[in-house]
Amino acid sequence: MNAFRWGGSCSRRMRRPGRQMDKRTEKKLRDRAYWLGESRDAKALPELLELLNAPSAQVRRLSASALGKLAGLVPVEEVLPALTERLRDTHPQARQYAVKALSSYGTAAKPALHDLRDMAENPTEKDYNRRDATKAIEIIEEATLVAHNESQPRCQKCNQGVTTDEYARSMRAFQRVYCDNCFNEVYLHRRNWDTKVELNKTIQANKGQWVQSNGERIIANFLDEQEISYRYDERYQIVDGYAIRPDFYLPEFDLYIEYWGMDTTDYKIGMLKKQKIYQQQGKKMISLYREDKARLRQVLKKKLCRYMCLDDDKA
Repeated sequence: MNAFRWGGSCSRRMRRPGRQMDKRTEKKLRDRAYWLGESRDAKALPELLELLNAPSAQVRRLSASALGKLAGLVPVEEVLPALTERLRDTHPQARQYAVKALSSYGTAAKPALHDLRDMAENPTEKDYNRRDATKAIEIIEEATLVAHNESQPRCQKCNQGVTTDEYARSMRAFQRVYCDNCFNEVYLHRRNWDTKVELNKTIQANKGQWVQSNGERIIANFLDEQEISYRYDERYQIVDGYAIRPDFYLPEFDLYIEYWGMDTTDYKIGMLKKQKIYQQQGKKMISLYREDKARLRQVLKKKLCRYMCLDDDKA
């Protein structure tokens, strides 16, 4: 059976007018969009274009992200109009991932520059979207300049020359220049690592999020009760050349939460390095520690109140 026919029945339910997507279907479609992107298979394109119009903002967000991962594998003319339309999505995170996906297409994304500049200069847009739009413009314009000058950047791993498309894809994904062969090698290494991390997520929070510790479960439950949108254990580029995976990121407040739940020497060294990066980049970050666990909700509430108003009835 063709792997990309799985989504048919869910897609039909998704399209029925006036029908709200149930949580179970939404989770299946979120997972489907994510793994279609991880497959890096051009056959995924039709299904992803359909998922890009799902009622769920999270499905649209992950579908946009997946389309970015297919850059160089699918016809640009089929993808760019759909991603450009998502720049006007009603949900800020769906817009954010459309921006990031467009930057993966390099010079081919030039038609979207006008819309990206509008977003970068829009004072009512979320700060993180303005920042990402500015970064996408830089990548697209740099790839265009490389093509215009007919100069050829070189892969940082094998020193072979790279094309402008390879340049854009690798800069978008890794903030380093790789040829496609080295890109695939690095990509597979990262995916294998990510799979190991996912297997360690064995504890389920009240609303379904799988986490790695009871401390993280308490944090996830508290954020859900306060109806604070968060992203758990996702990679972010907060400094050129270095990506981190915060435990929790609150996009509406551009705020990071780290739960330092271990006590080994190596872990503490990594903790100090990570905290230094947050500090150097001027990022808002809340640190919670294993000794806080007995009263973690109270400590988290107190620290969150520095950045937002909380509902006392829910806290």
